[in-house]
Amino acid sequence: MKIRFTPIAGALALATGLMMATAAQAETIKIAVAGPTTGPVTQYGDMVREGVFTAIEQINAGGGVLGKQLELVVIDDGCEPKQGPVVANRVINDGINYVVGHVCSGATIAATDIYNSEGIVMVSPSATAPAVTDGKGYDSIFRTIGRDDQQGPAAAAFIAANIKPTKVAVLHDKQSYGQGIATAVRDNLKDAGYEIVMFEGINAGDTDYSAVITKLKSSGTDFIYYGGYHPEMGLLLRQGAEQGLNVTMMGPEGSGNPDINAIAGDAVEGMLLTLPADFTQDAENAEIVKAFQAKGRDAAGAFQMTSYSATKAIADGIAGAGVDDPVKVAEYLHANEVKTPIGVISWNEQGDLNEFKFDVYVWHKDGSKTLYGK
Repeated sequence: MKIRFTPIAGALALATGLMMATAAQAETIKIAVAGPTTGPVTQYGDMVREGVFTAIEQINAGGGVLGKQLELVVIDDGCEPKQGPVVANRVINDGINYVVGHVCSGATIAATDIYNSEGIVMVSPSATAPAVTDGKGYDSIFRTIGRDDQQGPAAAAFIAANIKPTKVAVLHDKQSYGQGIATAVRDNLKDAGYEIVMFEGINAGDTDYSAVITKLKSSGTDFIYYGGYHPEMGLLLRQGAEQGLNVTMMGPEGSGNPDINAIAGDAVEGMLLTLPADFTQDAENAEIVKAFQAKGRDAAGAFQMTSYSATKAIADGIAGAGVDDPVKVAEYLHANEVKTPIGVISWNEQGDLNEFKFDVYVWHKDGSKTLYGK
């Protein structure tokens, strides 16, 4: 007997298929990690993914959240602002309610309006620009890292207390992150009475900074602060040494990448960096560090522990809310503290951490770093 497929039967079959698909989707809770898997700063995305991977593995091994396993979805934004909305819309279309990321401030700023308007919880472990949250009135946007206007003053206070230069040059890469933190350093040093002989932007991606190095030499500067990422900092260090510019340079956590050694060579020795405190040294994190090591991952990078903490904050928020509802999760996070590898954290009304500690490290030509003064 031949069975005829009728429109009603087809509709029932489609409805059944949709219900089965929905049931299958409900078996896990999806979390997207948004950041660069391609481009010149892919390594920062790698750091974040290592933290998220490890956190999800640990949480799932402990039974997941609300009886469900966490499912990770990796999405590339290339650290490009124009890709922020593209990624955000993909998250929406894929029915994902939670995001760890974005990694870079420019891409984060470009995506946050979309996430917040859709009620999606986004927790960035690395975007430090104040513009991510300032004046936005967001309900569902959070960070597990300090802001540039926390890191910048910390760097300036360190410079004033320990370096005491006579003439300071401040450079930046003209991007949200780099220019923001450079501006904070400049303003705080000026308030402390230091002479800023240069405040200038360079073009990220250029390969020859001879012109700006010549200006630096003629300015008489004896200390340089650079706001930006490691590719440009590495070139400034190397080309500066080649041209006889023998002054100490300092940068933010975005310059703290092992790949800078291959770019700068021996000139990287003595570079100063503000970095999140080394949370791997906290005895309470010993088992987490072992979990990283078991997978061949380095827990001591700039963003591994902050991204682990971002993932745990989302998971604890879901558990605390008692429901897989991002609006309820955001409300829970605003109202409660969360215990994470970076400490017991809480957020202010706009989703910024109430406290975060940056330390100053000395970078070495073998790729290691030491806490300043140790």
